[in-house]
Amino acid sequence: MNKIILPTLLIAAIAGFAGAQGPKKAPTTKMVCAVMTKNSVDVEKATKTKMFADYKGNRYFFCCGGCPEAFKKDPAKYAKAPHIPTPKATKATK
Repeated sequence: MNKIILPTLLIAAIAGFAGAQGPKKAPTTKMVCAVMTKNSVDVEKATKTKMFADYKGNRYFFCCGGCPEAFKKDPAKYAKAPHIPTPKATKATK
């Protein structure tokens, strides 16, 4: 009987450890514009084209060229819009 219990406990312990890390969260790919909340924004494209603003530790994305200016005039007004935490800066490699 011990021949069955010990391997079973070992497998259960390994499975429990692997699951303890939890599922990996997929990166956000779509958001709504912080100013024009009905417009969808591709996060990767908005990041590459600098169509975002950071405010109080959060990053807000925009759908068009007029939205960043509106956001800058009154960021607190748009602070409840969907956002992500401001990404940490990475060191550039030489």
